[in-house]
Amino acid sequence: MSRKIISTPRAPAAIGAYSQAVQIGDTLYCSGQIGLEPASGQLAEGFEAQTIRVFENLKAVAEAAGASLSQAARVTIYLTNLAHFAKVNEIMARYFIEPYPARATVGVEELPKGALVEADAILALD
Repeated sequence: MSRKIISTPRAPAAIGAYSQAVQIGDTLYCSGQIGLEPASGQLAEGFEAQTIRVFENLKAVAEAAGASLSQAARVTIYLTNLAHFAKVNEIMARYFIEPYPARATVGVEELPKGALVEADAILALD
């Protein structure tokens, strides 16, 4: 099966030894996104703004592969404060349609660059 690297300037450039996404066959593996603004590389201010930016970044990566977040099969959310769980659900509902993807939410001590939230996704491409 062929392996294709997906990259877009509409999402932050990788800050390590990884790609924004890798497509293998009909599956797109999107790397974790934090709330970095693509143009400035600065972290959005506050939890809600970071969460919106996370999903905007994932959306941009999906679109660069010719896909959409409606094709997400699985999403993993990483939170530095699980008290934000309900807010993540509220914001996530703006970006995903039913039937919703499978999801895990994980409490973590910290994230890169002091981010409050991170998410990655696996999409099933049609």
